[in-house]
Amino acid sequence: MAKYNPVTDAIIKELQTIIGEKYVLTDADKMEKYSHDEVTDPKYVKMPEVVLLPSSAQEIAQVIKLANREHIPIVPRGAGTGLASGAVPFKGGIVLSLERMDKILEIDTENMFMTVEPGATTENVQQAAREKGFLYAGDPCSGDSSFIGGNVATNAGGNKAIKYGTTRQQVNGVELVTAEGDIVELGGKTKKDASGYNLTQLVVGSEGTLGVVTKAILKLVPLPKGVIDLLAIFPDLPSAIGIVSKLMAAGITPTSVEFMDNAAIKSCEKFLNEKLPHSDNGFYIIIQVEGDNEDLLDDQAVIIDEMCTENGALSVLVADPAKIWKARKVFAEADRALSLIFSMEDLVVPMDKIPSAIERINALGQKYGVAIHCAGHAADGNIHANLLKEQLSDEKWNELLPALQQELYTMVYEMGGKLSGEHGIGYKRVNLLEQFSSPIELKMMRAIKKALDPNLIMNPGKVFNVE
Repeated sequence: MAKYNPVTDAIIKELQTIIGEKYVLTDADKMEKYSHDEVTDPKYVKMPEVVLLPSSAQEIAQVIKLANREHIPIVPRGAGTGLASGAVPFKGGIVLSLERMDKILEIDTENMFMTVEPGATTENVQQAAREKGFLYAGDPCSGDSSFIGGNVATNAGGNKAIKYGTTRQQVNGVELVTAEGDIVELGGKTKKDASGYNLTQLVVGSEGTLGVVTKAILKLVPLPKGVIDLLAIFPDLPSAIGIVSKLMAAGITPTSVEFMDNAAIKSCEKFLNEKLPHSDNGFYIIIQVEGDNEDLLDDQAVIIDEMCTENGALSVLVADPAKIWKARKVFAEADRALSLIFSMEDLVVPMDKIPSAIERINALGQKYGVAIHCAGHAADGNIHANLLKEQLSDEKWNELLPALQQELYTMVYEMGGKLSGEHGIGYKRVNLLEQFSSPIELKMMRAIKKALDPNLIMNPGKVFNVE
């Protein structure tokens, strides 16, 4: 196992020379928020030795070269909205917060790209694109506060992934400070590129283990002229989930198809203190379609209504988008209000396996006596299953959770699924990835890590263990 050196007073003075004394944090109160992400379990909290707030790739390059020389770990960090403890310094060392690098550098309307720094929030990027008549299609539920850099690091998915893809499909190029402190531009604004390995796509989803993204070139698409949000309410799980594959096979290309089970609906209703339709017994499918032809949109809405009704829907409503999407997006926050400690599982299975997956997840909850609320991106098979600790003792929770996860992910991989659809592996799922992934796949990933980060200083202990 790699051994790392502590951050000494002499090193802090050198860091102050590089970054500026004001932007080198050593006070425990100021560093506390950098000791965790949205995972609230105390075992996933670790205080940094120092937090840096750089303003440029050049400053980051100098810091990384110093860290290589002194063999000190570096943890790149965005907004801290992650759910896998991927930006927590479990090996100590330097947390490199990108919050000051928040500029939207260019909106290229002719080529339909925008270039942004990693600390720009997803919401600000979306708004800037809209003001120019374009859509930035990345749309994670944490978009109002998450940083683009964090989206890139985890290959964030979100509500529009079924039509536009995950963050990986939105990124055409990056400026990267490598693990050895070099600055390189990967990709660019061309639509095609067969010039060797696609290193841009390797960096996307690497969770800060291969370098630090300091700019991202993002794809834009024309802003659709019309959008319709429908809420289909079903009386049970099979009829709700069963409509998804039928919709996808009907020649309709929805922007979003989201699912909320009844427990999730009730949790969000309580958190918002706002009555939601059929919250007593309903299961939600939220469908968004968009386009430039209003008549075609209306026709698609009628077809969706008819198909949902034929599949047993209690009601199909033209939804108030602000209200219904707010309810969907507070899912994690609402469950946190019910149970400060919970485990959000981010599993993904082939679309046709969703009904049986959720049924078996609910059966596991009953077997272990653990409340499980499910919501997610139904059309791409991504299920967020929140396992709530609630009144269980710490001892009982720590005993039940690994056993439940063992059964859960055995089932997921038997179905041809994966551990994570969009939240990443981080620190929280390292052991699970090593257990369920192919040894050859892990060997390949370790080889890449060692080649690009020979001193193993970039976000160590995340995604997989190198030794």
